[in-house]
Amino acid sequence: MILMFALRFLLIVPAIVLHEMAHGYAALWCGDDTAKRAGRLSLNPRVHIDLFGTVLLPALLLLGSGGRFAFGYAKPVPINPYNFHDERKGMMITGIAGPAANLALAIIAGLLVRLLAAPLIALGSGGLIAVQILVFFCQINLVLIFFNLIPIPPLDGSRVVQRFLPPHLRVQYHRLERYGFFIIIGIMILAPWLLNTYFAWTVTPILSLLTGL
Repeated sequence: MILMFALRFLLIVPAIVLHEMAHGYAALWCGDDTAKRAGRLSLNPRVHIDLFGTVLLPALLLLGSGGRFAFGYAKPVPINPYNFHDERKGMMITGIAGPAANLALAIIAGLLVRLLAAPLIALGSGGLIAVQILVFFCQINLVLIFFNLIPIPPLDGSRVVQRFLPPHLRVQYHRLERYGFFIIIGIMILAPWLLNTYFAWTVTPILSLLTGL
């Protein structure tokens, strides 16, 4: 149980790190090298880790769910939208890049489960643990996708929404960013059933589709 908990916790780190790297590379592609100059286009977890979002929050969620569920976040990659060739388009592309990276990881993990589940399970308990790890990695990437697509600033979904708002509404929408973290924490504490229902409708069916389990 402790080993599985530790393995699942460690799997969250690469999912989050690659998510943030994707934001940085997308920003660079759109004309902003801020993340590059800040050293954030790196696979080194230390430059991305946020003590609460990458360590404490996932650990607490894993403990609270008996090791079945968790998500987290890293330090946001710094970007300067004024450097983008097209500010609104650049913000949208940069916002989508993180979830897109997680989608790629989820698909890879799901394909590995479909290809390797039967032979691994035939090996015994060790093989079963390997399958469980792959399934969890697929799940955590799907959770990161759909959590980040919630349209509450500064989550990635807000970067997509702002692309289609008229200027006067976009300004008001951006003002929510200072309260976004508190809104999200409030939902997690006061109405966790909302997130549970949301993930049940999104993550669960797609996880089954990708893994075949």
